[in-house]
Amino acid sequence: MDLSTRIKLEIDSRRDELVALTQDLIRIPTLNPPGRHYREICDYLAERLARQGFKVELIRAHNAPGDSDAYPRWNLLARREGAAPGDCVHFNSHHDVVEVGHGWTRDPFGGEVEGDRVYGRGACDMKGGLAASVIAAEAFIAACPDYRGAIEISATADEESGGYGGVAYLAAQGYFAPERVQHVIIPEPLHKDQICLGHRGVWWAEIETHGRIAHGSMPFLGDSAIRHMSAVLAEMEETLYPLLASKRTEMPVIPEGARQSTLNVNAIHGGAPEQAPDFTGLPAPCVADRCRIVIDRRFLIEEQIDEVKSEITAMMERIRASRPGFSYEIRDLFEVQPTMTDRDAPVVRSTAAAIEAVLGREAAYVVSPGTYDQKHIDRIGRLKNCIAYGPGLLELAHQPDEWVGITDMSDAAKVMALVLAELLAA
Repeated sequence: MDLSTRIKLEIDSRRDELVALTQDLIRIPTLNPPGRHYREICDYLAERLARQGFKVELIRAHNAPGDSDAYPRWNLLARREGAAPGDCVHFNSHHDVVEVGHGWTRDPFGGEVEGDRVYGRGACDMKGGLAASVIAAEAFIAACPDYRGAIEISATADEESGGYGGVAYLAAQGYFAPERVQHVIIPEPLHKDQICLGHRGVWWAEIETHGRIAHGSMPFLGDSAIRHMSAVLAEMEETLYPLLASKRTEMPVIPEGARQSTLNVNAIHGGAPEQAPDFTGLPAPCVADRCRIVIDRRFLIEEQIDEVKSEITAMMERIRASRPGFSYEIRDLFEVQPTMTDRDAPVVRSTAAAIEAVLGREAAYVVSPGTYDQKHIDRIGRLKNCIAYGPGLLELAHQPDEWVGITDMSDAAKVMALVLAELLAA
């Protein structure tokens, strides 16, 4: 029996174990924010992987954004050396999940199974992928105990809030240096027949317009920052959104609407602060002297970040030239460059071959509309040979009644295990 067949049979025999592992991970409510139960999920995985011969490290991202004694940013990194020197293949999953939100018909942290699905917050994004990578590694080791090189599995913090307490911290400490790790697969939910090569860029910024406070009965004695902001929003509609719609990329971004540059106004705040829900009084009559919006600008690999920022500055200057009393500030919040791994990279070729072997069809190549932790592996870790590949449907992420398919997890685990066989089998 060849190695590929042995691996597939090993994973088939672990189907119930794959489901149970996914359920256990979902039942640890690693909510971000604020960052709950991070140590608990790392301890759970550390105990399991240590039994499989992995050397385990628990790494706290001291002083990273969000890290505190109340909510420490814990990460797990496990490494298992093979019988001979060779490359290292690293599976990186984030363990944090977003808030539950409304509209659930099931226990968000129950890990309920119905038919071919496991339900729960994080089932799709991305505890199903984490579980699949663990099962893939364990099955490969059972089928090929004398492999060369090394296998690493990490479960990292805070991807949902930028990854600075997780992969960014580990990359800055050298854990993703190319001389240490050669291939990285991030099991994000991009579907089992697609290889995600990278993602668009992002620039978050805060724009503030200034005004002058006055009594609301005499607004002519003040200057409304909200009215100034309305001019900004009108100019965006008139000139900026059409400009962005005209920019198209050769990157295979999905869905189709994300193949252009986009801008989202993430939040708007102005005037009197909101009172507590139990406040029963009326607001004071004041003209707003400050108004702020937060913008989320997604840009293409063909664009430069300086160009992206200058478009906003030019828009604001046009408004100032035509609007008396208009003044503003722009504050950078954070930025991430676009990234895209070459289709000829070793991990891409190996994953494509494994998809065809497991599913009987050619892999599709896509790029994510939003960023994920590949950005840190690329820019900080200097490691280009990185993709996202995992089970689940991206459109289910962050939704009520989130689920991941059991067959999809099993198939994805077979693909990941066959990648290990391609890259590490002696």
